[in-house]
Amino acid sequence: MRRTLLALLASLVLGTAAPAWAAADTATTDAATTDAGATGPQGVVALLGVPGLRWSDLSERETPNLWRVAGESALGSLSIRTVGPVTCPYDGWLTVSAGIRSAVGYRCGLPPVPESRGAGAVIPDYGYLHSVARQRHAGALGEALRAAGRCTAAIGPGGALALADRSGAVDVYRPSADGLTTAALGGCPVVAADIDDIARPYMAGGHIPREAESVAAGVRAAAVRAADAKAGAVLAALPPGATVLVAGLSDHGSVPHLRAAMLRAPEAAGHTLGTTSTRLDDVTIIPDITATLLHAAGVAAPPNVVGTPWTPGQGEAGPLQQAAAAFDDDDAAGQTIRSMLTGFFFGLAVLQVAFYLAAFVLMRRRKALGRVRTAAVALSSVPVASLLVNLVPWSASGSPLLAHVGVIVAIAALIAAVALAGPWRRSPLGPLAVVAGITGLALAADLLTGTTLQLNSVMGYTAVVGSRYYGLGNIPFALLATGVLLASTVVAHLLLLRGRRTAAVAAVAVLGGTAMILGGWPGIGSDFGGVIAFIPGIAVTALMIAGRRVSLVKLAVFCVIGGVVVMSIAFLDYLRPPASQTHLGRFVGQVLSGEAVEVILRKLAAMIGTMANPILMPILITAAVFLVYAVRHPGQASAGVVPAAFEYSPALRAGLVGTLISGVVGMLVNDSGAAVLSMALALAVPLVIAAGVAALPSSGHEAPGSILSATPPVTPKPA
Repeated sequence: MRRTLLALLASLVLGTAAPAWAAADTATTDAATTDAGATGPQGVVALLGVPGLRWSDLSERETPNLWRVAGESALGSLSIRTVGPVTCPYDGWLTVSAGIRSAVGYRCGLPPVPESRGAGAVIPDYGYLHSVARQRHAGALGEALRAAGRCTAAIGPGGALALADRSGAVDVYRPSADGLTTAALGGCPVVAADIDDIARPYMAGGHIPREAESVAAGVRAAAVRAADAKAGAVLAALPPGATVLVAGLSDHGSVPHLRAAMLRAPEAAGHTLGTTSTRLDDVTIIPDITATLLHAAGVAAPPNVVGTPWTPGQGEAGPLQQAAAAFDDDDAAGQTIRSMLTGFFFGLAVLQVAFYLAAFVLMRRRKALGRVRTAAVALSSVPVASLLVNLVPWSASGSPLLAHVGVIVAIAALIAAVALAGPWRRSPLGPLAVVAGITGLALAADLLTGTTLQLNSVMGYTAVVGSRYYGLGNIPFALLATGVLLASTVVAHLLLLRGRRTAAVAAVAVLGGTAMILGGWPGIGSDFGGVIAFIPGIAVTALMIAGRRVSLVKLAVFCVIGGVVVMSIAFLDYLRPPASQTHLGRFVGQVLSGEAVEVILRKLAAMIGTMANPILMPILITAAVFLVYAVRHPGQASAGVVPAAFEYSPALRAGLVGTLISGVVGMLVNDSGAAVLSMALALAVPLVIAAGVAALPSSGHEAPGSILSATPPVTPKPA
């Protein structure tokens, strides 16, 4: 009773987490996942796994069987990310079996061939997955079905791997779809068929190739036709009315792609296909397949299953040919972002390093300071421009890569022009307020509108990479925290000039706290580490503006408070139905099951790995060294530019310190590691330099006062 009341409270508090398109399915999902006995068998459900299948493979002429299924189904893209950047067929099928992202632990290829045992089969050396590969959840799907009394029929090695119980056994097994009949399925209500014709030609030496495309186009086309024929054989053997899932479960080379996903079920035709796992109308993940099979079979999902059942979305897929082309365009957009990541961040690193070197020389000589200010504002406008680029349909261009880069440059130039051209330009803090304000507002608006700016963004994430699908990414967190803290210190600066210290502290707390809530709230930002990192930054900034001393003990307490707050939010999320939970709530479940240690260690290893990143570290090191040296040796490093900024606005110093603390803590608690702090510095330090250049006595800019006019300064009251 107590848990029920807590769950009701959590639903009321976090009720905005699930998007509207998923609400209609919540009651059905809850029933299927909480009371298997009440729902009972739901008829036959069949998974046709076609590793390597892309939407571009399908056509009415070449693949008539799959094309016909597509016309009767809800359609979407399958993000097949498991553990590594590329998913082999073995890992894809193993993930279906486990209900959670899984990997066999080496350069893999096709799944093992089962040994026949009567009508069924057993996967040889299946215990290896548990004892050596440490895939403790392997067999979760088959075990749940067996415990519920559901017979399983597998076709091909992958089908057997997906449906095998924890001993590696499956009830009915056929090695191939050739000659398949309805009787051969043994009347089993759950069927999984491995149609590996597309992937098999690529698996040279039994492993996924290191090349992107290792076979000729004609070979692939023939393999696609063979796969369609086998899919037709499986479909013909299924009883009328069977629920059918078609999924391209793996990659076929060294480059990840979005794969085809279809759900043939009542009232599904013509709709897009999504789940609450991704909060996207047309993208699903492999663990969702596990949840869908269990849901269709009327079996409760084990606690470790992180997916949610496939759900026809509110959106219309449109004519089949157009829908397939749209899904291909989505993959192409993700590929564009993926291909430009290294080049973009390398270019940004070069610009940052070149800027600091040039600024160091010019500021020491007191030459071209106006150009230093202009360059600083323009450079700090690039991060938010890389998000705002998604307001423009760049992916529809004939050259999406060039269009993407060109639009980023144009938007950054526009933001810099606005920052340096308005009446606020006369104030040292004017351009800073514009750039920081636009950055913070853009990200806040993106969180409230479904994070369309972060999806397929170099500063955000893509479904192709599959590390995140919604909410606040790690680098966007750094930009949000930095933008909000710097913008709030401008507000505090104006209030301090009028002697309103309490109001200045409150402004930082309210603006920072609002951004933190948006960033950490389940279904909006859903950012675990961001809350932990944001609270110390807000608290330190507020304390410094209040004239209070900041100590290591206080800083540690703020970090603990951040941890307590985020775990409280996560616990409330955990109390909601599984279909409505985000990864915050699922992490609580992992803590309770003892799996959290593995998750934390994996993220820790990823964070440590970023410390050796040859692209991110130059940004971090150069900005940090310049800032520290400029503060400790103002005359040598920056001709007093940075100290001039802090003298003009002590609140700015507080905001920068708070930003650095959030960046450092964010670096330590997020798997993106150095990327968090480097992007915080990339935004903050150039803006501080721009403010300092304008604040120099010889700059000709206004004395401390209003950000828009030369109001005489007002001395703040002492703390």
